[in-house]
Amino acid sequence: MGKGGTLSDTVIKKIILSYSYVAIWIFLSFTVIVYNKYILDKKMYNWPFPISLTMIHMSFCSTLAFLLIKVFKFVEPVSMSRDTYLRSVVPIGALYSLSLWLSNSAYIYLSVSFIQMLKALMPVAVYSIGVLLKKEGFKSDTMVNMLSISFGVAIAAYGEARFDVFGVILQLGAVAFEATRLVLIQILLTSKGITLNPITSLYYVAPCCLAFLFFPWIYVEFPVLRDTSSFHFDYAIFGTNSLCAFALNLAVFLLVGKTSALTMNVAGVVKDWLLIAFSWSVIKDTVTPINLFGYGIAFLGVAYYNHAKLQALKANEAQKKVQQGDEESGRLLEEKEGGGGEGKKIESEN
Repeated sequence: MGKGGTLSDTVIKKIILSYSYVAIWIFLSFTVIVYNKYILDKKMYNWPFPISLTMIHMSFCSTLAFLLIKVFKFVEPVSMSRDTYLRSVVPIGALYSLSLWLSNSAYIYLSVSFIQMLKALMPVAVYSIGVLLKKEGFKSDTMVNMLSISFGVAIAAYGEARFDVFGVILQLGAVAFEATRLVLIQILLTSKGITLNPITSLYYVAPCCLAFLFFPWIYVEFPVLRDTSSFHFDYAIFGTNSLCAFALNLAVFLLVGKTSALTMNVAGVVKDWLLIAFSWSVIKDTVTPINLFGYGIAFLGVAYYNHAKLQALKANEAQKKVQQGDEESGRLLEEKEGGGGEGKKIESEN
């Protein structure tokens, strides 16, 4: 083949790799959600201890992250002072622990399909908290978009067959804490030039989560586990579940690193629809037409939001290129004028 054929092969390989990363992330994200539901649901494995499950995940992930960074040197650690860690990472770890605790608790009360529908509120929460903390500017068209997403989720909730008020409060709380965490990452870390990938995030944040979860665990779940003499730690179940959770973080590292965060958002939409279909067909959760109609409205709102963000990114990139071009033109003009001045000076001396 000629150069054109070689270029075509390269493009095809990149496309295949990109789709492979997307497929791996969707599979692992899908697996972790369904696996957590299986462990926590009283009608399945019947181990309703969300704090304990989250602590097992954090212990496993922090240990593997330590090995990858400190022992095998697979990922470079981030240079961070103690003051930065206490002021920036610890608050983020606290929010992350609350988000994981509440989201895992919601699996006990709500169906997988309905939880995915409620998660569509994430852009609404992120934007609203961003505006409150002055990280985002208020825009009326964006707020209308946010209201359309909220309206769609409200319709989906109205049509939910297994609606549980406490479960909804738990999931909405998880969304609020996660949205606050995402905004604080931008304020406390990104603004200071500190960028954490999923592995370094686990290395720094997972031990914080473990410490914060220990206190509610002592009072809420430990007494029950202590008095449950029939319980024995199932290494196969919890080991593979934790491994899937860690593998998901590696998949995020690959997906964002090799493609983009927007690709991950689009893949997330595909994953949500697959989970709804799986929840209905395999787990036998009830999914009503009103559910689907409401989620369809929310889905369109989220899709438009992602499209608007992409257009804004493209506009910013184009503006940067124009500014760079203007600066380069100005520099060349200055050099030319300087060269012309030198030429005139030589002529006058002659």
